[in-house]
Amino acid sequence: MKQIIAIGGGGFGRNPNQRVIEKYIIEQSNIEMPNVLFIPTASAEDKSYIVNFYSCFNGLNCNPSHLNFFQRTPRIDSLINKADIIYVGGGNTKSMLAVWREWKLDKLLLKAYKKGTVLSGVSAGAICWFDTGVTDSWASNLNVIDCMGFLSGSCCPHYDSEKDRRPSVHKFIEDNKVPSVYAIEDGAAMHFIDDKPYKNISFYKESNIYLVDKKDGEIIEQAQKMVQIN
Repeated sequence: MKQIIAIGGGGFGRNPNQRVIEKYIIEQSNIEMPNVLFIPTASAEDKSYIVNFYSCFNGLNCNPSHLNFFQRTPRIDSLINKADIIYVGGGNTKSMLAVWREWKLDKLLLKAYKKGTVLSGVSAGAICWFDTGVTDSWASNLNVIDCMGFLSGSCCPHYDSEKDRRPSVHKFIEDNKVPSVYAIEDGAAMHFIDDKPYKNISFYKESNIYLVDKKDGEIIEQAQKMVQIN
């Protein structure tokens, strides 16, 4: 079974003691003490982010570890092969993907996905799995970029918390840059099984996910059915 959990925002990066979505991710592995690998490339391996990761996951039934690229890089294939769950952090998606492709991590992640490793992540770590994503990798404005294409379609995180997200998504669809977008608010996540949407999760009160597309010349936001977890 192939699984991806794409988080719109929130989680241990902001509150390592909450652990709601993280516990959900752990439960999807069906392993008593899964190996969880954190990949913080997009944040340039921010030290406080890594500390928050361990603060959160050390409180769960798992074996946490992380992958560095900007120090002496370990055997990447060995780390990926040992991981039951991979969690990709937020930050600069374009820079992250460039580093990954240079090290051929994208190919290793695809192999892991096909063998059943649970893939997950927030923001940059959510959009990277799709064909395309809406990113703030450039300081000047939001853009649509090509991602890894494990999942079909396009994704936008932080849909409710960053004021430029909604109008930019609408304009990208209006200008035919993308036909539709999964727009995920902070505190919400999309769980895909075998490449298809399986469950929409809300771990903040009243967080939502929308499928945004164009019908009869008008931009339509279709609110998705949500499951609240605590």
